Amino acid sequence: MIQFHFSSGRSHFQSTKTQSAKTQSANSAANPQVAYSTSRVSPWLSPLAYLLGRHLVLPCFFGSIAIAGQENIPKTGPVILAPTHRSRWDALLVPYAAGRCITGRDLRFMVTGTECNGLQGWFIQHLGGFPVNLKRPSITTLRHAVDLLRNGEMLVIFPEGGIRKGELHPLKPGISRLALTAEVNHSDLGVQILPISIDYSQTNPSWGTNVCINIGKPIKVADYISGCIKKDANRLMHDVGKSMQKLSDRSTNVCDRSFAEMPNL
Repeated sequence: MIQFHFSSGRSHFQSTKTQSAKTQSANSAANPQVAYSTSRVSPWLSPLAYLLGRHLVLPCFFGSIAIAGQENIPKTGPVILAPTHRSRWDALLVPYAAGRCITGRDLRFMVTGTECNGLQGWFIQHLGGFPVNLKRPSITTLRHAVDLLRNGEMLVIFPEGGIRKGELHPLKPGISRLALTAEVNHSDLGVQILPISIDYSQTNPSWGTNVCINIGKPIKVADYISGCIKKDANRLMHDVGKSMQKLSDRSTNVCDRSFAEMPNL
């Protein structure tokens, strides 16, 4: 989803960050509307949205929602949730499985710019979402994502990029680079990536579709820091993808039984 370049050294990143700050300042003066990328969670809309989604919208639309692995969700500290992306429903199912009602923590979402337009965009931006340009992500957006992690937030990024059908698609390297950047530049931050697989009984979810959500064990980003960010990012992304694939494969056997045994939560 996010593509930007890193050098293998910490000093180079700091230098680049300083230069980017100067560029940002100049751009901000020319166009105040793009000065900063921020996100917020409305103190009244968020609880209402969670309540309606959890007890009305999702249970009424889907036939069964089976969730496995909620014990793997970190209760504290910065977390990047990395779900598969098969439908627009994913953005509602991730909070259902790992959001406020489960952990007591609101989620932040990195979404495409088009999703932040109009009425839909108003809701998204008041529920923790903020836009990113997939082709040319701005330094302000990336810095905001790092700041969220530095503040111990839970950030949702779909590593496949857009909505994909069928098997797991190649993951974008941006998620691992972002996680490593936050960890390298803020010692002992403790960023973790949480792989998640969301599988539907129908390719195009409709009323009565069954859903299986598998949550894997968190991956500690600090374990992948060796000094070469490109190599570290590739290794981290490989392991995230491997975990997501295992979770998706497990759905075929585990969730078929769960649909018959587990009611909506």
